[in-house]
Amino acid sequence: MKKQMRKWIGICLACMALTASAQVKSDSLRVLFIGNSFTYFNELPQTVSQIAASQGIKLSATQFAPGGYYMKQHVEHEKLQKLIRQGGWDFVVIQEQSAALAMPSDTVLQNSYPAAHTLDSLIHAHNAAARVVFYMTWGHKDGCQEEVDNYPLIYSYEGMQDRLRINYLEMTYRNKAWCAPVGMAWQQIRKERPDYVLYMPDRSHPSMLGSYLAANVIFCTLFPKPYQTDVLLGMPAEQGEYIQQVAQKTVLNNLKLLNIEK
Repeated sequence: MKKQMRKWIGICLACMALTASAQVKSDSLRVLFIGNSFTYFNELPQTVSQIAASQGIKLSATQFAPGGYYMKQHVEHEKLQKLIRQGGWDFVVIQEQSAALAMPSDTVLQNSYPAAHTLDSLIHAHNAAARVVFYMTWGHKDGCQEEVDNYPLIYSYEGMQDRLRINYLEMTYRNKAWCAPVGMAWQQIRKERPDYVLYMPDRSHPSMLGSYLAANVIFCTLFPKPYQTDVLLGMPAEQGEYIQQVAQKTVLNNLKLLNIEK
């Protein structure tokens, strides 16, 4: 029941985002977020816009993020296809379902990689100058929560995170895209500050702090240079500044790895 409710909430939020996209100002950079609850939780796209505004950048964010969606479902969704074909997008940030890229290689090759290529091709067919960015997510707190026969590699956080990192980067290279390394920054904070609560109680979705980290990593990926923002979402300044620093170091120290042009 909870899973179904999240799905319907996500669909409603996606529809609201479609309506909002018609009100975008022409002088703003336009970013389309494609994903699911890992994108819409805690209003991640809006936080990216707020951080941009604090740096004097006008950025309008639109999301299409039905709960639980895989990229292969996005490929088949008529509303998303229409939204992409409208054109005018400067960036398109794409997030795969949280466990999909941790699956065995044959499954990833059959499902995620073709869907990513199809989305990338559709985006560039109607938005020639758009930059596609793959939003690398993080391992579940205690390893993958989905059962996979004969694949124990992903039943630890470390194993799942390694799989996500490798496949998000491979998907980035295959499509000549950029990668927003949220999962890599997440791993660093887990190592340095295990007291920081990055997860919701379900042990997979992001807490407010986790979404704030994701927003900073994504912003720094879109605009790869040092910055400091007073957008803190109510958290203590010291904590917010630490999150910003980790996000920036993860991106700026790995530009070549992430395929980001300087």
